[in-house]
Amino acid sequence: MLWTTIDIDEGAATALAERLGLSKVTAELLVQRGISTSEAAEQFLRPRLAQLDNPFEMVNLEAAVERIEQAIEQKESVVVFGDYDVDGVTSTVQLVSMLRTLELEPRYSVPRRLDEGYGLSRDAIDRIFDGEIPQLFIALDCGTNAHEPIAYLRGLGVDVIIVDHHQTKTQAPEGCIFVNPHVNDPEDAPWHDLCTAGLVFKLLHGLLKHRREAEDPRVEGIQLKDYLDLVAMGTVADLVPLHGENRILSWFGLRHLRANGRSGIRALAEVSGIDSGQEMASCDISFKIAPRINASGRLADASLPIELLLLEDYPECRKIAQELDEMNKERQSIERGIAKSAEERAAVEFAEEPGIVLFGEDWHPGVVGIVASRVSRHFHKPCVILGSEGDEAKGSGRSVASVNLVEVFQRCAHLLGHWGGHPMAAGVSMQASDVPAFTQCYLESLKLLYPDGLPEPSLSISAWLQPADLGESLLEELDRMHPFGQGNSEPVFGLKGVALEELPHVFGEGNFRFRMPAQAGARRGVAGIAWRLGNPPALGQRIDMAIRFSWNYWRENRYPQVTLVDWKPAHL
Repeated sequence: MLWTTIDIDEGAATALAERLGLSKVTAELLVQRGISTSEAAEQFLRPRLAQLDNPFEMVNLEAAVERIEQAIEQKESVVVFGDYDVDGVTSTVQLVSMLRTLELEPRYSVPRRLDEGYGLSRDAIDRIFDGEIPQLFIALDCGTNAHEPIAYLRGLGVDVIIVDHHQTKTQAPEGCIFVNPHVNDPEDAPWHDLCTAGLVFKLLHGLLKHRREAEDPRVEGIQLKDYLDLVAMGTVADLVPLHGENRILSWFGLRHLRANGRSGIRALAEVSGIDSGQEMASCDISFKIAPRINASGRLADASLPIELLLLEDYPECRKIAQELDEMNKERQSIERGIAKSAEERAAVEFAEEPGIVLFGEDWHPGVVGIVASRVSRHFHKPCVILGSEGDEAKGSGRSVASVNLVEVFQRCAHLLGHWGGHPMAAGVSMQASDVPAFTQCYLESLKLLYPDGLPEPSLSISAWLQPADLGESLLEELDRMHPFGQGNSEPVFGLKGVALEELPHVFGEGNFRFRMPAQAGARRGVAGIAWRLGNPPALGQRIDMAIRFSWNYWRENRYPQVTLVDWKPAHL
């Protein structure tokens, strides 16, 4: 893997460090993010909710608020329909919770993935309605490309609101109130990159503003900040850029994950093994909370986590959380088997190709997205993994830096059924008999769009450190850079010429624990861990290390820990 060092203006970093009393390392990280003034740095390091823009600046949001107010005032029948991932689940919980406070009892549902596929469909509509047609239908985190289902709803006399952040394949939907900043709003709008959980938060903000202006007594006790935990979960899990309003919402939301004591989240944290005394970090959502919420949608009915997050009874929440945990274990077991087979096949069948398409008749379509992520990372190629469902092949694509899956899929749309998503991740379905033709079209499209081939996999080193820098003071400054994710990547630091003084402990497949050399005044060096990196370096061998540096929590205590990302022999 090629290591590159991020170039910055050293003078700007030095000046920023002096003005704000920061370490040079933290100042360098800020400058890398385009933050070089004291004012911009203060805004980044100390976000404020007051920095959020007026929700009514967003196209069509006020119209959506007014239509929901009509439903509230006239006690209309309402259905809320969300997607089955974390963004869709947390969006649905926000809106249903608010509407219940305003004395509506909306029905809610998500697609049944294995029966109805991705997004809004006529099958899902018929199942939810079951002969009881509502007056208002609100689709969250889906619907942007659902032209036929929207027309079907309008034909039934149902008003439709779509709140979504997915890109359009052809044109914006008609016959509905459509809130989607990717389609309607300018690219430089601070809310442009909000996921649906963020958009729903803006919708609730607008609804509260109108209700307070109308002196509605039901909103007197509502604290909008109590919804921020849900916004943070949806934002981090959906991999949207963590800058602008996304950063503000996720920064505060992570603090509210524990502060407001939502019973369902407390139960999920407990079964996920998250220490009760620790602060929530974005990685806790990505690797612990989100997989358990997603497991339900992948293997069963994603309404279960919605029920969990709406409940207040902790024993019942604990029961549901344990059920989700068991589903996640089942998902992991299925995923491991498919991933092993997929990696073996990809190494043989697509060794000389720019991309990978694999179809398994016995592969569960609910877990192939995770497998696609793993295979894509392993081979550094855009990858589509498909499972079988009757006559259809259904699955997910995951991409690599600079390769836009939406562009690739558009060139193969004539072979596809339902599909949609983001440049880096998309869901897809087709007739199983069309998989060979799709594979050929997919590979030809990649070659056409990227004639010079895919870029060599590389690792960006944010800053070079000395082992003595690996202390608590640096971690406390890094805490102010959180949450890390898309658009605010966790920094990877470089260390040169390190020699391990204690024998690493090898465990599992290519994993090992180790200790950094002890520094002056310290009894032992900082603990470290490496995942899937093969054999460790020899004792005493001088190596260059690429690491992440973070807190590790154990039994309500925390200590610094190094995670080894890559290593190579030092060039002395």
